[in-house]
Amino acid sequence: MLELSVEAIQGRPVAVLGGGVLGRRIACTWAAAGYTVHIRDPSLEQRNSAIHYVEQNVTSYAKAISNSTPGKAVAFEDLEPAVKDAWTVIEAVPEKLQLKIDTFAQLARSTTKDCLLASNSSSYKSGEMLEKVDEDTKRRILNTHYMMPPDNRIVELMTDGFTDEAVIPFYVERLKECGMSPIVARKESTGFVFNRIWAAIKRECLTVLSEGVSTTEELDRVWVEMFSGGKAGPCFMMDAVGLDTVAFIEQHYVKERGLPTKDTVDFLQSNYIDKGALGGKSGKGGLYPAGHTTKSSGEESSHHDNLHSPTLYYLDLGMNSKEEVMHAGKIVAQSASGTEPKTLVSNLTLPDGLDISIKDNRIYWTNMGIPSENDGSIQSCKLDGTDIKDIVRRGDVHTPKQLIVDQENNKLYFCDREGLRVMRCNLDGSSQETLVQTGDWKIKEETQDSLRWCVGICVDNKRGHFYWTQKGASKAGKGKIYRASLRMPAGQDATSRTDIETVLTGLPEPIDLELDEEAGKLYWTDRGDPPMGNTINSLDLNDITHVEDASDNPTYNVLARNMHEAIGIKLDKKNQHIYATDMGGFVYRFDMDGQNKKRIVDAEERAFSGITLAYV
Repeated sequence: MLELSVEAIQGRPVAVLGGGVLGRRIACTWAAAGYTVHIRDPSLEQRNSAIHYVEQNVTSYAKAISNSTPGKAVAFEDLEPAVKDAWTVIEAVPEKLQLKIDTFAQLARSTTKDCLLASNSSSYKSGEMLEKVDEDTKRRILNTHYMMPPDNRIVELMTDGFTDEAVIPFYVERLKECGMSPIVARKESTGFVFNRIWAAIKRECLTVLSEGVSTTEELDRVWVEMFSGGKAGPCFMMDAVGLDTVAFIEQHYVKERGLPTKDTVDFLQSNYIDKGALGGKSGKGGLYPAGHTTKSSGEESSHHDNLHSPTLYYLDLGMNSKEEVMHAGKIVAQSASGTEPKTLVSNLTLPDGLDISIKDNRIYWTNMGIPSENDGSIQSCKLDGTDIKDIVRRGDVHTPKQLIVDQENNKLYFCDREGLRVMRCNLDGSSQETLVQTGDWKIKEETQDSLRWCVGICVDNKRGHFYWTQKGASKAGKGKIYRASLRMPAGQDATSRTDIETVLTGLPEPIDLELDEEAGKLYWTDRGDPPMGNTINSLDLNDITHVEDASDNPTYNVLARNMHEAIGIKLDKKNQHIYATDMGGFVYRFDMDGQNKKRIVDAEERAFSGITLAYV
């Protein structure tokens, strides 16, 4: 019998293999209870996302269990250092049996003899993963299947058929200390306890849909009404988990029990999965349209809501601050569901544009500085707000406005308003180059000519262009959107290039730009006067031709009106939403057609500029 004690695990880490949606929540659960958690994932982007998730959420997890001293998470690329001296390792790698078999073989070699090895698999019994481990290792392996913390705190535990009798009672107590609700399966069973029942429900729901007996909406509605306290129906929950995952789990039951596939696996495969419609994680919807599982503050939500919604990052200009106004800017982060905002960086000088690179583990932003002083700059920090660095030094850019990260080519693009130019550089600030120069900022008449001011920027790598706005005077109806090639024409420069096209002219006051490359649509905010100003707008790129005056403008769509000095805009392509900010202190969310306007943030005492998002 294994000798297990609380004293023996003190000071030792918990290791989680896999930093995906569930893996990072498992990690945060243990960190909230005071443990140091090692997250191992081969993907740099997943590691950064997982650590950022824990940093953003561990305090709220810990508060739920009344712990004032939560632990932390550390990320690892390689397995061996991640599991070194761990008292438990939780496997949350992709649901591929051979991968799990090989993982446990490696864990048998790399962990101490008292380290408990747990699989989070919901479709495979841990007893199926023992092919390459010795008899002693089998005694410390078990399943611990987490539903979806923090909202759903149930964890199902199950033996691998050889698990030492001391392991599961010990693990149950540790889970309770984390605020979890453990349930123990008394014997090995594919699907554990709840998932066996849930699998049967999903199977019959899919059959009802496949046979055309009912619709997704009606089926879920009757479920919610019949079962007291229900907030989401089976179809909704399948979309949230992912239809490919639902099909994969069902295939395991099919193989073990010889079940038919026509109305379940085959139905999902041909109608949804083959079309890339995997549910909430795909951007193409599933049983419901894209974005259906994303809820904002005040909306009744279930355990499966917001699993694929983004974290928002936006800039507070600080213009309504009681402090020294010019240096009161902030970078704020919060979930798209409207949870408590968290200030990452303070004391900024009129910040205007920002973007994020998860793979680089950095946030980038512009500081306009004092426009008359030519002291603008671009800075960067880690996702947690530490390690602030100058990317473009003060004075090397005059009044930088919107900034975007070209994720494909690791470049920063930004507009310089009073500097009268469009620029780009590497992510470290090197290789700065001017792409468009509309005048000489040293000449007073030119730098004060608002028709020359460059403000918004976006990049279309697919079609080889960048777009920018020149806003004109405030609400003057002289704003323009231009585009040019990403490659400078041979023998030309920023002042002489001949490939510049006017896309739209005579706009009230266009500000920030966004682009949906796949859909071929350009989006922008306009700060000008109603009815065409203080709006969100879109234009099909296929309609673009060079225009000379407003009478030549292609038809564009006014998607949403009645904003309060509209500034920032960002597309959530996964959930098919538009997020936007304004100077009135609001952050909004819209559907891609501008409908279903919701206020995510309502802070009239603040003024917001740029906005971006990341899926963490």
